[in-house]
Amino acid sequence: MSIHAPEIVSSPHGRVLVFDSATHVEGYVAQAPCQGDVVVAASYAGVLCARMVMSAAPRAAIGLDCAIGKDGAGIAGLWYYEALGVPAAAVDTRTAEMGNGKDMFQHGVISRVNDAAERLGLMPGMGVQEAVDAVLTGSRKPAHFDPARRLVVHTGAQGRSIVCTDSIAFALPEDRDTNVLCTAGHTGRSVIEYFRGFRPWGFICSDGGIGKNDSGISALAEVDRDGIAGCSVDALTARMGDGRSTYFDGVISAVNQTAAAKGVRIGQTAREAALHLLN
Repeated sequence: MSIHAPEIVSSPHGRVLVFDSATHVEGYVAQAPCQGDVVVAASYAGVLCARMVMSAAPRAAIGLDCAIGKDGAGIAGLWYYEALGVPAAAVDTRTAEMGNGKDMFQHGVISRVNDAAERLGLMPGMGVQEAVDAVLTGSRKPAHFDPARRLVVHTGAQGRSIVCTDSIAFALPEDRDTNVLCTAGHTGRSVIEYFRGFRPWGFICSDGGIGKNDSGISALAEVDRDGIAGCSVDALTARMGDGRSTYFDGVISAVNQTAAAKGVRIGQTAREAALHLLN
């Protein structure tokens, strides 16, 4: 097999290896061992391609989202990289040509990032060259990275807020009897102690696909007895582990009686339901 050399972009802060395909990475590094470079490859950002790119022991990696695709396969490599501690991002395939690394490097726009990349300040909407610069220089690195990605999306007249956080385990004492929490774990029995311990004003979690014996929503009835309003979103409508997705994307699939008394109904958007819970 012929060796496909990448275009190499050098700066005082490090190098970028720009490949037309992830399939070219292994052959190149076998002949020219490298480590700690940023790899930009105009292949889909899936697991197979991520394994190939990892042969270069990259400092960070950027691929294409290929329209995300079935089961999220176009970006599944982002979590593969995350498990290995490698910052990674995917480029909107509408902004860059597949199989053309140079075009992706020059014109690509980021659509998805993993947590390791977010810690460096990478975010959707950022150009590839800007993202690469952020990796190499650390110029966009936030002063503090919140692993819970806590985000206040609305504050009501009485000082109560709607807060997104990735797990109910990340609730804070200040949420007690005050805030509506939009979280992203299931609503099963293991989270009951968190609801009773933190006692938010209300909550929205995922139904986890409901599951055997309705176990994914079993906590709703339990905390009803404590007067805690809660509901769940359909796991097919919002990403588990992403509280922001619960709020922005979720559709209510189950409610307890306390939440129903506040006007929450199955089929509502989570945003509408959160306002009912808040008020």
